[in-house]
Amino acid sequence: MSESNNTATENALKNSSSAYLRSAMHQPVQWHEWGDEAFARAQEEDKPILLDIGAVWCHWCHVMDRESYEHPAIAELINKHFIAIKVDRDERPDVDTRYQAAVSAISGQGGWPLTGFLTPDGRPFFGGTYFPPEDRHGRPGFPRVLMTMIEAFQQKRDDVNDSAAGVMAAIEHNESFMGKAGNPGPELVAKLVDAGLKQFDPRSGGFGSQPKFPHSGAIDLLLDAASRVSPATSPEQSERARTAALVTLQKMSRGGIYDHLAGGFHRYSVDEHWIVPHFEKMAYDNSELLKNYVHAYQTFVEPECARVARDIIRWMDEWLTDREQGGFYSSQDADFSLDDDGDYFTWTREEASAVLTPEELTIAADFYDIGEIGDMHHNPQKNVLHVRDSLDQLAVKHGIALERASALLLSAKEKLYAARLKRPTPYIDKTMYVGWNAMCISAYLVAGRVLHLPETSEFALKSLDRVLKATWNPEHGLAHVLVYGEGVPGKRVPGTLEDYAALANAALDAWEATGEHRYYEAAQGIADTLIARFYDMVGGAFFDTESTSGNKIGALSVRRKPLQDSPTPAGNSVAAMLLVRLEALNQRDDYAAKALETVETFAGIVEHFGLYAASYGLALQRMVKGPVQVCIIGEDGPATELETAALARYAVNKSVIRLRRTQLQSLPPSLAETIPHLPGIKDASANALAVVCTGRGCLPPVHTTEELMEQLNQTL
Repeated sequence: MSESNNTATENALKNSSSAYLRSAMHQPVQWHEWGDEAFARAQEEDKPILLDIGAVWCHWCHVMDRESYEHPAIAELINKHFIAIKVDRDERPDVDTRYQAAVSAISGQGGWPLTGFLTPDGRPFFGGTYFPPEDRHGRPGFPRVLMTMIEAFQQKRDDVNDSAAGVMAAIEHNESFMGKAGNPGPELVAKLVDAGLKQFDPRSGGFGSQPKFPHSGAIDLLLDAASRVSPATSPEQSERARTAALVTLQKMSRGGIYDHLAGGFHRYSVDEHWIVPHFEKMAYDNSELLKNYVHAYQTFVEPECARVARDIIRWMDEWLTDREQGGFYSSQDADFSLDDDGDYFTWTREEASAVLTPEELTIAADFYDIGEIGDMHHNPQKNVLHVRDSLDQLAVKHGIALERASALLLSAKEKLYAARLKRPTPYIDKTMYVGWNAMCISAYLVAGRVLHLPETSEFALKSLDRVLKATWNPEHGLAHVLVYGEGVPGKRVPGTLEDYAALANAALDAWEATGEHRYYEAAQGIADTLIARFYDMVGGAFFDTESTSGNKIGALSVRRKPLQDSPTPAGNSVAAMLLVRLEALNQRDDYAAKALETVETFAGIVEHFGLYAASYGLALQRMVKGPVQVCIIGEDGPATELETAALARYAVNKSVIRLRRTQLQSLPPSLAETIPHLPGIKDASANALAVVCTGRGCLPPVHTTEELMEQLNQTL
């Protein structure tokens, strides 16, 4: 209960580190952070818990804040009858995933804001997502929902407890994944590829209908399949995979989900044509899409894929990075205020004509479909920029040279972006999460190598060094948060399975790019701690939280083994990938056994998840195909040419390792047994060379790109 009228204008969230939680500190609801104190109070006062889970980038979270949680009468009702807890889903993904599962079991759908009603000990008995402030469109108003929950808790406690027990049982059942199967192989990979192909939309690209999410893992799985023909992957399936991946990448980069002025991608599209997005832009979406476009360029040398990849980097460099110290911010909000609904990113015809010459407007309006009637429901004059016709077609249509049309479009883009920069800018959450930083680091490393962008690679390494120094300690483990936004000091949140697995993979990526042994050692050290703290020695596979992390409040008592990519790559898949990569370098049988146990744990059920388990497919593919390690040794131009040749063609089981001759004395065990002993390898005056190694040994060193490509074609 409130101690004075002052607490009505400043609640306990004033002490939070999360930008999302701090944004609610002046709400009249007496919010608590997730923790022992809030639950102890609920049990002491015998009150139900109102749980609100959202994020700073979530439009409807802010709508519900304004409509309900800032409404004095609704706040008074909450404060009198509930203990209110607010959670930032980015800060506490462990809390979010469990209560999302609960609300999905109750209502059939989840999402944000998540609105849960819990018993005093944290067991959910009812929930939903957004509730309007009054009855609307068949959806009950929030005050009516609150009154119903109060009545149920006070007068039908047995029913509430029975409901809570049933929901907890449903969560535990959903997370048990009783789907063990032995010896999963290429046939299972092919089934997962086929699942993506069956959901592919040949007209608009992507998978399924609206709303449409990118599904980056599925795109990479298709790109890998497109580069192979094997007994499990027929020529027909390879060609279908190529079409599905490239059409999807093209349609997305032409759609409104892509920011044509600043670069980068919004979170998802509300329509099947990729035109109208939810405008928030996430670090993890852009890191994984950056990998997709780079991987597509590796295999198919499509210039447009390289252009889009560079454009993603341009946006991330400008908006999502700490250029001085290194590190990646987490997100950009969709809106500046609740009244604009994407107005920062969209254009009326009048707004465009105010900053462009008539000639520029003619080309830009046709190219980006800027009409008098636009795409947005809240303001039909607002247009989401998306590509309707090719520039070649427009040049013919308007009777001008292609070069002139291109110059007009370029100048129009520059002017539109300059004008947009003068608008109030949606909030950038400068919180740095370890797992998302690791994903961005890995993406920057592959992009820097493939696209020959040394500054991009250098920034990735700077960021990795900062993350490792500030968040990783072999004794205390890994933290989930590197720094909170706005420089607010924060408590230490333990790292999740995703944080550990993604960071160790990023460290391996850095070792491959530089040959610096400290990165390999970091990857192995993180992997050992990951196994000790997360691996289920009895049932196999990894839990999402540490097995030793103290008292488990509420639904945190349910142990989870994540399999589904939702939306970031699932922790078990990324961990299995990590162990497969490390075992190829250190020959540790325990790594191989745990990787196999992890994929076997889900092998009997994974095909039912289809493209939502694409990361599992990638990990299994790497295991099935076995390692292909291409060591490029040398520091001169010919070494760079060999590296470029080695990087051509994306394959999930291929690693390209760049080494200086001075680094040959500090190699991982499996390479140390062979590489230094090859003829002429240590001769400092010798030309650059490449050595292709597999699980069966190393091929003879070669010095030309032609010889290397011949070996790789045979090996892959």
